[in-house]
Amino acid sequence: MLVLLFRFLSVFPLPLLHALGSGLGWLVYLASPSYRRRMRENMARAGFVQYLPQAIAESGKSIVELAFIWCAPPERVARHASEENWELVQGALDSGRGVVFLTPHLGCFEIVAQQIALRTELTVMYRPPRKAALKPLIEGARARKNLLLAPANMSGVRILAKCLKKGQPIGLLPDQVPQEGEGVWADFFGRSAYTMTLPAKLAQMGDAQVIVTYAERLPKGRGYLIHFVPFEETLEGSSAEQARAINAAMERLIARSPAQYYWSYNRYKVPPGLTPPTPATDASKEAA
Repeated sequence: MLVLLFRFLSVFPLPLLHALGSGLGWLVYLASPSYRRRMRENMARAGFVQYLPQAIAESGKSIVELAFIWCAPPERVARHASEENWELVQGALDSGRGVVFLTPHLGCFEIVAQQIALRTELTVMYRPPRKAALKPLIEGARARKNLLLAPANMSGVRILAKCLKKGQPIGLLPDQVPQEGEGVWADFFGRSAYTMTLPAKLAQMGDAQVIVTYAERLPKGRGYLIHFVPFEETLEGSSAEQARAINAAMERLIARSPAQYYWSYNRYKVPPGLTPPTPATDASKEAA
């Protein structure tokens, strides 16, 4: 049913879909106390609570626009996107080194890989949806020409490592909570968050260049502007220090468009089998 709905919605203009999404965002916010509480708490912790009304609308847009991103013809989707600072990417590709694109849950992150794949082959790590009915839709939307999928397991990690060794680019979501044993505790907006170590390991393994990127959602459904930003940190030291460096880069990226971050995501959840740092530890970090 949901697949049919998405295909139906995909024929409508993007401004209309974003208008519908704004309404959906407010409906969900008002209807769900837990959703409302998490969004407010996460935004307040990060210092962006003043953007709450815009973030509520943007969160709804992020859902409804998936019908357009996943189901509309690729050439139609491409007409609604433009890039800023592509020369940074082209320089990295021309160097022959691998490239690790880090794309957080900011703006329309689903369109980023599609647009990169219009210019070069890209392999992205993919975690199947929990609802089996959505699997054909999502996999079909993501696995397009030049866009290859690597499963979120050891087999997928080996695929990504091989790509980097060949000088090919890969893409990852760095702010997704990993499973036990796949991450470390690292500060994210003043609180310890279980953070994946894979991006740093892959970048070092392949001597790859790291580029952070996101697709800014333009006002009134005018489309998307994809930003490519240099990674200014160094991936040295312990795994925790490397994870903190990546989180710091994500914080700066989010600060560019704070209303468009996925604040309702449970970034601070504790995977089964782990013990979170004590509140005193977080408090000492905030005081430092």
